[in-house]
Parts: sequence; C-alpha cells; structure tokens
Amino acid sequence: MNETRRAILEAIAEGPVSGPELADALDISRAAVWKHIEGLREADFEIESGPNGYELTAVAAYNAPAVEFELEAPFSIEYHDSVGSTNDRARELAAEGATDVAVLADEQVGGRGRLEREWSSPSGGVWVSVVTRPAVAPAQAPLYTLAASVATATAAREAGVDARIKWPNDVVVPVGDDGDYRKLAGILTEMEGETDRVEWLAVGVGVNANLDADALPEGATSIREEAGDIDRRRFVQRLLEEFDRYREDLEAVVPAWRDLALTIGQRVRVDRPAGEIVGEAVDVTESGALVVETENGQEIVTAGDCEHLRPV
Repeated sequence: MNETRRAILEAIAEGPVSGPELADALDISRAAVWKHIEGLREADFEIESGPNGYELTAVAAYNAPAVEFELEAPFSIEYHDSVGSTNDRARELAAEGATDVAVLADEQVGGRGRLEREWSSPSGGVWVSVVTRPAVAPAQAPLYTLAASVATATAAREAGVDARIKWPNDVVVPVGDDGDYRKLAGILTEMEGETDRVEWLAVGVGVNANLDADALPEGATSIREEAGDIDRRRFVQRLLEEFDRYREDLEAVVPAWRDLALTIGQRVRVDRPAGEIVGEAVDVTESGALVVETENGQEIVTAGDCEHLRPV
C-alpha cells in the first residue's frame, strides 16, 4: 500500500481528522488528501465525512489494501477474486525474484493438495500462498510446512475452533478420543534450490473458513461449522503474523508443533515409497520427521501419507 495512503488510514482510524490537518501533517495538498480518501473508498474502506473531518468506521473488505492495513508482518499482498492456484501464482512470482509476497484469493478454480489431489476452494475459504527466500539448507525446508501448520492452527484456535495438527501437513478438528478427526485445512509447500541452499519456498495454506459443511468433501469441516463465521481479513493477518514469527525462530517450531499435534500418541499407518509401516507415533524429530514405534523398533519417516488407526 502507498505509504501516504497508509498514513491517512492510520490517522483517520483513531478518530475524525480534517482534510487540512491531514494535508499539513503529510505535507501534501488538500486535493491529494481527497484523492487518497476516494481511492480508499474505492478499495471498500468505509470512511465517513463529518463536520470534524474524515473517519474510518469499518474495514469490511477482503482485498490487498485491507489485509495489508494493520498487518504486523512484512508481507505485501497480491489479491485475486479468482485464480487457478495461489501456489502456481506464488511460483511464478518466485521465478521473477519476488519475496515476502502473500498471494491471496477469494476462490481457487484449480486448487490442489499433496500428490496433486484436487482441493475444493470455493469463495468463502482462505486460500493463501507465501513466497519466502530463507537462508537455510533444504533439510530445514520441512520446518516451514510445520510453521504454517502451527500458524494456521493458532489462528483457528483464536477463532474458537479446537484445531490440532495431523502429521505432516493437515490442520484438523478432533472427533472423540480415538484419533478420529475432520479436516479443516491443508498445507502444500513447494521449493527450488541447490544441494546446499534453498532458493525459494512457496508455502500454500487452504482453510475451510466461511463454508457450509454440506458443501465440503466427506470428512471435512469448516470454521463456520465449528464456531461460526469469521472476519477472513483478520484471520489471514493472524496466520501471516504467526508464520512470520516462527520462520524467524525455527527452533520454536517443533515444540509448538508438538503442543498442537493430534498424531503423537496415536496408532498410525504410514504409506511411503519404501512400503507401509504401522505403529505408534511417538514424536517428531527436529527436522519434522515422524518417529514411529513399531514391533521392530523405531522408524523415522520423512515423507508419506499418515492414517490414524483405532487403538488395538
């Protein structure tokens, strides 16, 4: 967002401010103030004009300027009413050299999850992908997926949902005490790099937010179903703020993940290229791999599809 426009927003958010006062404070003309106010109104900021000046009365919009306003994380927002895939667009931006950009869409028409599975992404959900260029080795890249899981679960819990994490990349809502769950969100991380460094990461998050449960695939749920509708603008801000917090403190990621994990302590089956394993999930390593206690001892699983099983 233009810095002058941001300064005007911050000023009128605290109460009525006259045009001349804004012009003097920002060293611009009154006509320029008026143009900025009209531009903000066109971006769907609700601004009233009264005898004491301009006042921001509400931020109900869901677009780039609205999400950037009051966002306490260093991301610029690229918003789309509709897009094929936010991750595909994030990869395009990464190839152009972009960083710290969050691609946000009201709907995706070509959304996908792990293993190229289709992901239903209608209007009302939260579909966002972050481009970042961390100075880490590829072995640490999975921590960014875990960080996104923690950030998403944290934002959902703040919204009143009992959100937990299923290894490796699903945010779920527990059902009963046997490890059953309904899926709330998924994370898909893509990267490019060399053997010793990451060039870029595109971390995509899809959340069933303000969606009816009967419009979702079997086994899924939504924030609406669990706790009622949310302000998607604020939800995205909290998700990005928490992701930024953990990407700047990677040592805190795994402990936070453990605190929210539903998988640890569950009997699981993990399908992987080398064959499936069955046992109890007992921990995750510092790089995010799953530790499974089997009849033949502990196995370290770095990738695979994890299914919770009922206790024997």
